[in-house]
Formats: sequence, structure tokens, C-alpha cells
Amino acid sequence: MSKIYQVVIYTSILDEAKLASYAALAGPAMQAAGAKFLARGIPVAVKEKGQKTRTVVIEWESMDAAEKGYASEAYQNALAALDNGAIREFRYVEAA
Repeated sequence: MSKIYQVVIYTSILDEAKLASYAALAGPAMQAAGAKFLARGIPVAVKEKGQKTRTVVIEWESMDAAEKGYASEAYQNALAALDNGAIREFRYVEAA
């Protein structure tokens, strides 16, 4: 099975404090589940209709691993801390 790349695009940050609480929990939770963070932050450049909003790229060994990471108790606790503090898009793409 191919590796999976998870791309998270923050379309809007509604509460910086909630985002900070989430980030403190989410990174360690995802890494414990096998995530490898490849990039995170504000894009250095955008093209076409791209927006300079926070973006995170994570590599997973498989879609199953990504799903288990998302469903993990530790990550669910991070989501509870985020508590609608941001609007995001989650995308999963298979490695070429």
C-alpha cells in the first residue's frame, strides 16, 4: 500500500488561544500515532486562487494509520481543545 499525505488547510482561524491549545496536543498525538510532519506554517508563496493560510502536510504509512491517528483518544482530546477555533479542510492523497 502507498504512503498517504494528509494536507490540512486552515481556511479561517477564529480563536488563536484555542488553536494554540490544540497545537500543543495535536502534534505529539499525531507523532505518537506514526505521523511524520513534512511542512507546517504559512505558505511562502501561493499561485492562482491560493490563500496564505496556515497549512500542514503530514506523511502516513497508510490510510489506515492516518485514520487510526485521527480517531485516537489523544487526537480527539486535541480536537476538543480546538473547540471550533478554526475552519479547516482535511485532504488525503496517495503517494505517486
